Amino acid sequence: MLAWELALTPRGHLRAIERPAEGGVPMAPAPVRAAFERGEAFGLLHLGAVEVETPLSPSVAFWRDVARSFVAGLCSTPGIDERKGTLTVPFPVGEIERAIAAAPPMDGSEYLSVAAVEHLWSLIEEAARIELGEFSGTAQEWLRSKNEIWNRVGRVVFHLAENPDDPAAPFAFLATYTDGVTGRAKPAHRELGGALRRFAGAKNRSALLALLTPVQRAAQKSDVIKSLVQSGDLFHPIAFTAAEAHEFLKQVPILEEAGLSVRVPDWWNAGKAPRPTLSVKIGSTPPGRLAADELVKFDAGLAIGKDRLTESEWKKLLASGDGLVRIKGKWVEVDRERLAQVLDAFERVKTGEEGGIAFGEALRLIAGAGGLGDGGVLSDVLGDRPDWAEVTGGEWLAKLLADLRGPEGAPAVKPGAGFLATLRPYQDAGLRWMWLLSKLGMGACLADDMGLGKTLQLLALVEALKSRKEVRGPHLLVAPATLLANWRAEIDRFAPSLKALVVHPSLSRKEKWEGEPELVLTSYAFLQRSPALLEKSWDLVVLDEAQAIKNPGAKTTQAVKRVKASRRIALTGTPIENRIGDLWSLFDFLNPGLLGSAKQFKEFVRKLGVSGDYAPLRELIRPYMLRRLKSEVLKDLPPKTEVVAWCGLSESQAGFYTRAVEELKHELGRSKEDPFRRSGVVLTFLSRFKQICNHPSQWAGGGEFLPEDSGKFQRLAELCGTIAERQEKVLVFTQFQEMCGPLADFLARVFGREGLVLHGGTPVKSRRTLVDTFQDEAGPPFFVISVKAGGTGLNLTAASHVIHFDRWWNPAVENQATDRAHRIGQKNPVLVHKFACRGTVEEKIEALLQDKTKLSKSILEGGVEGPAITDLDDAALVDLFTLDVTRSRVNEGKES
Repeated sequence: MLAWELALTPRGHLRAIERPAEGGVPMAPAPVRAAFERGEAFGLLHLGAVEVETPLSPSVAFWRDVARSFVAGLCSTPGIDERKGTLTVPFPVGEIERAIAAAPPMDGSEYLSVAAVEHLWSLIEEAARIELGEFSGTAQEWLRSKNEIWNRVGRVVFHLAENPDDPAAPFAFLATYTDGVTGRAKPAHRELGGALRRFAGAKNRSALLALLTPVQRAAQKSDVIKSLVQSGDLFHPIAFTAAEAHEFLKQVPILEEAGLSVRVPDWWNAGKAPRPTLSVKIGSTPPGRLAADELVKFDAGLAIGKDRLTESEWKKLLASGDGLVRIKGKWVEVDRERLAQVLDAFERVKTGEEGGIAFGEALRLIAGAGGLGDGGVLSDVLGDRPDWAEVTGGEWLAKLLADLRGPEGAPAVKPGAGFLATLRPYQDAGLRWMWLLSKLGMGACLADDMGLGKTLQLLALVEALKSRKEVRGPHLLVAPATLLANWRAEIDRFAPSLKALVVHPSLSRKEKWEGEPELVLTSYAFLQRSPALLEKSWDLVVLDEAQAIKNPGAKTTQAVKRVKASRRIALTGTPIENRIGDLWSLFDFLNPGLLGSAKQFKEFVRKLGVSGDYAPLRELIRPYMLRRLKSEVLKDLPPKTEVVAWCGLSESQAGFYTRAVEELKHELGRSKEDPFRRSGVVLTFLSRFKQICNHPSQWAGGGEFLPEDSGKFQRLAELCGTIAERQEKVLVFTQFQEMCGPLADFLARVFGREGLVLHGGTPVKSRRTLVDTFQDEAGPPFFVISVKAGGTGLNLTAASHVIHFDRWWNPAVENQATDRAHRIGQKNPVLVHKFACRGTVEEKIEALLQDKTKLSKSILEGGVEGPAITDLDDAALVDLFTLDVTRSRVNEGKES
């Protein structure tokens, strides 16, 4: 079963994706998907205006709530019909901030901000203007056509306010209606009684009926309003007793459902007044030692808001009747049954104050996730923090959590004399954060964006640990085999005094070391078959590219979790917090038990999904996961410009291409009854067309790679000729290993000197030498790299040009490859050239990527070499691959 989700892109747009559903998440209805095909703004408007109560996946429901807030604001916008083309709906900053804090995990949640939502809000405004302009009726009729509920948002407003001058009747009630706009562009409120006089007469009868229809609906469901209407008190100000005010306040949801706007005192929030709660403060003073297994003290009391109650005050509340009671200068709602429940919990909690609670339990309770894991008396009583309890950090614990969530203010840490680099401010904050968690014995996930120097921050931590005599060694670092040489080189450069040993067949034949190294490096694969590494006790274990353990059932994950360590750190450039299923496996390594068992975590997430509030989960993991984006911290990173370098086809290419189309038609006809064979045919021909567009010799084999036979080779010669004249360097990426050699040979003639090549067959131990050679100012001018072998883990900032000779058609993969040059250390603007042949499948898929049409969601998510393209019918496939001979001529187009 598939779930239809919405993902936020780095540039603040929404794209639709499909993935296997978790826990019975519903598929979005067809009208939703159709609306998004028109554009993200129209899709959001449809969600907010039409799908008001439709069950949706968490990410889609979040954006539906944002759009619903827009439509609600639109309903209360005066003069909407006169301002169809210029209407604006005020952006509710506070409401959006609260929504973001409770947002569910979703793709792109790291880009979720008030500014991003405000940008989308402006797009919804424009979509509403367009739809209103196309609609022949009134705005109210347009809203009603979307969903009947919007017709019930009336223009009558009920006001309840405090009246402190009359102790016997301490509240005042007034009904108004909006009539035009004030000079400050605010709705003009007038007493409802004035409407009877203003709309008197038969010709105004329809206007008066329209105004009072919501009142009539409310009177049918509310005895309070029915009484006010029958007595006539509705049409002039009246005083309310505390009991009358309480009864009115309890019926606010009924009134709003009827289409009335209701304004009540600020203390009546979310349908209730302040109530007596059980107040628990944890960690007012530090424990005896700073460690995750240390017990933390807490104290409990009864409170209203932040004010603790004395024994006499809560006895007074208990003695009062149900309803509104004024105490400590505030109105409090008393429910005797609920109050007795709070008092009972208070007595039970008091019995555990002397012993304290475990640090992990304290953090779960503060986050509102007490139901996870196995806890003590507080967790037994409070569970997932009921609405009658408030758990907060005391002075010491609150400061500690603030330092973990904002490590810029945490205590400074010096790496030690052996560290030979200067950290940037955000890197220094990362060191402080990892140091603080390591002192606690808690795991840390450094999830900085690619290129922000996670390696450097980790080496600074290792040197800081080394300089403290109380820290024992050795440490273990586990990374993909292809990155071991990178780590070795970074250690030699920034921490040369660190006694580091690589244990891997490709780089070292030693499995036993002489003496005791301070840092041992190995690969995930080698760790699984190395008992010596698995049986040893380590001080610190570091996982690089930690997404390798996202699957708890994988052998790699199981081997890693067998490692014994006092401290644990995970490094990843992938925002793993966007995948709930992956999250548990990662934290089961970092902080076992913090997220409970897999079964407990699954049930906890299910409850969050029901409530739609994922804030407890975010708050719980937030201290242990630090993620910074390049756009946030590298204001001085030079710009990156991406252009499409259009190429033509030579005559031989066009001939091969045309014949391939005819063969495809034939093969499609033969495979009609076998969908598996048909999928294989389509993917095989897609690869063939790519090869033909690169060079006919790649497809035909055995021939010379003559430049005149390929439009791409001719375009490459033009482009690299200019790069050579300017004495600049270039990275050339291809997805085909067999193209690396011919490209390198050709570019050697263009540049007049040899370059470098890296692909899957390149020995791991040679990678570091290749990188160092290229980074040297006098080194080779070009580097040909296969995307799969060199798209990650390389620092190649000597290049100021990146060429994607053939396309992976997955922006995430291409961006990773581009970031080999566009990263820390880059001093020059980076120009990215993406080759595509005019008139071919390459141009058509490029258009789909740019236009975000129906197929684009599959392209953007996982490349078109997957189910989306194989599911096209025969006619659509042939159209996609058919050659436009006129547009395909060599030299038809340049970069755009």
